[in-house]
Amino acid sequence: MAWLPNMVYADGIRKQTQIKFGGYDHRIGAEDGSVWDEKNMSSRVYPVMEPRKPRYTVRQLTTPNGYYIHDGVHYWADGTELFKDGKKIGNVKNSKKVFASLGKYIAIWPDKLVYHTEEETLEPVESTWTGAAKIQNGTYLDVESAANTIKAPGVDFADYFRAGDAVTISGATVHEKNNTTIIIREVDGDELRFYENSFVIGENGDSEAALTIKREAPEMDFLCENENRLWGCKGDTIFSSKLGDPFNWNCFDGLATDSYAVDVGSEGDFTGAVSYLGYAVFFKPEKIYKVYGSQPSNYQVMGSAALGVDIGSGKSLAVAGETLFYLSRAGVMAYTGGLPQSAAEAFGTEQYQNGVAGSDGIRYWISMENKNGDLSLFCFDTQNGVWTREDETKALDFGWDRGVYMLRSDGTVLLLGDAMEIPEDATQEAQVGSFVEFGDFTHEDPNRKGVSKFQLRVEVEQGATLELLVQFDSDGVWRSVKTMKPDKKKSYYLAVVPRRCDHYRIKLVGTGMWRLYSMTRESYSGSEL
Repeated sequence: MAWLPNMVYADGIRKQTQIKFGGYDHRIGAEDGSVWDEKNMSSRVYPVMEPRKPRYTVRQLTTPNGYYIHDGVHYWADGTELFKDGKKIGNVKNSKKVFASLGKYIAIWPDKLVYHTEEETLEPVESTWTGAAKIQNGTYLDVESAANTIKAPGVDFADYFRAGDAVTISGATVHEKNNTTIIIREVDGDELRFYENSFVIGENGDSEAALTIKREAPEMDFLCENENRLWGCKGDTIFSSKLGDPFNWNCFDGLATDSYAVDVGSEGDFTGAVSYLGYAVFFKPEKIYKVYGSQPSNYQVMGSAALGVDIGSGKSLAVAGETLFYLSRAGVMAYTGGLPQSAAEAFGTEQYQNGVAGSDGIRYWISMENKNGDLSLFCFDTQNGVWTREDETKALDFGWDRGVYMLRSDGTVLLLGDAMEIPEDATQEAQVGSFVEFGDFTHEDPNRKGVSKFQLRVEVEQGATLELLVQFDSDGVWRSVKTMKPDKKKSYYLAVVPRRCDHYRIKLVGTGMWRLYSMTRESYSGSEL
């Protein structure tokens, strides 16, 4: 804390003035002037203390299953319906969603759907055709080719597949070797064409009664985009789509554009994935994996033994101040590409889990719960290194669109108060209730001491109030000293009923907007008894 020099007068009265107010500090041994607990506070005007700005309610979802913002366009899943900026664009399963963007595509898992932002179409990543077909000789690039064509009269295969798709063929009974995964080279009406001699057939071809052709995609818990590929993970496996193509995950053609998959072989399942500093980075609770290389032939997955993302906190990954933050089993971590460092000192011995986070590029918001299930929404200001606590919000998703949007667990979509643009139909929150409870004041004096007066330099806006309360020797009783009403910036000189104590605490309780510029405490030292 920043203090002005102590003044000790002839009568033993000493004055101590604090002009810099740090953030949340829940450590037992924090110094005088530290904030033990708070609600709805902000570091926006640090080192001055003030509440956060009111939020705005943007929309209400009935069954919130996910919220995602890309290029200023809002996507969300409400129950079994998928929306784009309020317009329904399709149906989905009633489950929590993971979104990721790849160029003109928005990928939605676990439904395995892709929305084309230019054509405004929603397509399944997987596609299956089953029916009677003949595997036969055909053509490729208008040249006769042997054993390279699947023909199904009356079928338009363009409704199911496209050239370049990797498909799995099953149901071949004449030559079982034809049950394979292979890449389609041409799609022409009722014919699928492959490279010459892709199949084994009889003299007149193989007629199959129930041939199944399927373009498949892996199950994945986490998605991200990196270097024009979608990356994902599940269990112990990392997956990458074909270059620029979110529909193909099994193209292994020996080309730089191929798909990619690898098992890492370490204990536990993946708990998160993110693109950071040009790398696809994957996390387990005790491992961090980074994918090096420019194409599948030279990809290398390098793992390091370090605290990764905790189970259930895959959505806590967010970048603020060029640093990647996330919730590990040991608290919030700051990662810059090497070994992660703890950013959780301010939380003391409190342990948190199930983190969901977002960022505006400078500040990092994280909603998480302690071991008792108590919820807190915290904000870390990377410019000032200060944590503040807002309230008990449980967030499901965050997004950025000229401001930070937050999907709350009750389905409310909120815009946080420092937004650059506010939607016309947004509803502003009523006056914000706030409080700050400072930790124990001891004056670094083991003797009994008396508190006589406080001098607060504050500013209380119209419609707001600010009350000062004091508690002695942790007796649980808060005694009101003064309620300050709206006024210009000024100092209040407040007397306290004298009382000797070992330590005391100060609490400020406010409604609406107020600011604390300085706080001076007058006290005198007594004996050790």
